[in-house]
Amino acid sequence: MGLGLRFNIVLLSCYLVGLTLSLWPFYQLSRREAMEQLQAQIDVLRAEALSVRKYTTDEIRPLLDDQSGIQFLPQTIPSFSAHTVFRNFRKYYPQYSYKEAALNPTNPANRAKDWEQELIEKLSANRDIDKDITVRTTEEGQQYTVTYPMVIKDESCLTCHSTADKAPPSMVALYGNKNGFGWKLNDTLIAQIISIPMSATETKVWRNLMLFIGISSGIFLALLVLLNILLNRYVISPVNRMAKIAEAYSMGDTSNPEFQYEGTDEVASLARSFNRMRRSLDYAMKELEKT
Repeated sequence: MGLGLRFNIVLLSCYLVGLTLSLWPFYQLSRREAMEQLQAQIDVLRAEALSVRKYTTDEIRPLLDDQSGIQFLPQTIPSFSAHTVFRNFRKYYPQYSYKEAALNPTNPANRAKDWEQELIEKLSANRDIDKDITVRTTEEGQQYTVTYPMVIKDESCLTCHSTADKAPPSMVALYGNKNGFGWKLNDTLIAQIISIPMSATETKVWRNLMLFIGISSGIFLALLVLLNILLNRYVISPVNRMAKIAEAYSMGDTSNPEFQYEGTDEVASLARSFNRMRRSLDYAMKELEKT
């Protein structure tokens, strides 16, 4: 096995070991960055929902209060507005979902499902949790889901949700007197649940991983070629020429000139030693011929 081949095998082995050891940290780093991007999307969607809720409370409700006494208008309810806006949003991004799930909602459409109920109870039991992050597997694939507790802090909410006799008659006539009552101040009965798909994120992570492997392999191959050129020029080629001269000399051919190699490196030192050895052999052979 030649020196060049051994050199390439050692370099390739080092590269493969280094690549293997770096793949897992790089994957984790890329995945963490992707999750941060998902969270940034969630934050934007939540800010939009909160903005819609505030707009409904500050701008729409005062305009429709008089009519609500005659006929209950869901458009004055912040939750209704947020759901309506997001329903229109889903026409463009059907895999995104937004829900203000409640344990005991006035509108049955907002009732929490089993897994949503577990999240609300978890947030209600621990008030220090400001959000819950989970990755759910659904029929549409994995979903990055963030749940925010909605604590009842506004006493005006209890006007519609304390008892049926205190609620607006128009609301009771529309939704009935069975659901959405018994709420108490500072209770966590509702949660904002926002889900976005992870499919694009996983694709991006693996694309980045393949790109990393491709770029590192390209750089390694370029360096390997350059190192082989330098190795061949400064080590292998000089050593091969010295080997040919030595072989010819051992067969009795002394016509080859001394090996010339300028420099101060190890190969130059070897060349000088080789030439001294040859001169010493020439001198010894001449002395033997005299005797």
